[in-house]
Amino acid sequence: EVHLVESGGGLVQGGGSLRLSCTASGLTVADDAMGWFRQTPGKEREGGSCISREGGMLYANSVKGRFTVSRDNAKNTLYLQMDSLKPEDTATYYCAVLTIHRYGGYCNPWPALDGVGYWGQGTQVTVSS
Repeated sequence: EVHLVESGGGLVQGGGSLRLSCTASGLTVADDAMGWFRQTPGKEREGGSCISREGGMLYANSVKGRFTVSRDNAKNTLYLQMDSLKPEDTATYYCAVLTIHRYGGYCNPWPALDGVGYWGQGTQVTVSS
């Protein structure tokens, strides 16, 4: 059974940093494309970053240059390093595995909700002004 367990969310001031973690069981993160989505109340969950099985990375324009997605294969864990945080980054963040049937271990096309096979439970990030 696949489980994705997230941690690392919290409250930070604008300009600060957080690192989110997503530890997987029941799958090998090195074999899949994985990404981070975020959602605020009343809005659709949106993709923010993705890393392919080969290590290629894609970012939404809103986070490019500030967020870095990575993985530690030995720990079977996905990370999101968030720097220069802004109040508009406040959201619940979800890690996700992109279904192999649609994405084949890659991040193209841009991650879509209906392309996600498994979700983490979500972790709250709040950035104060």
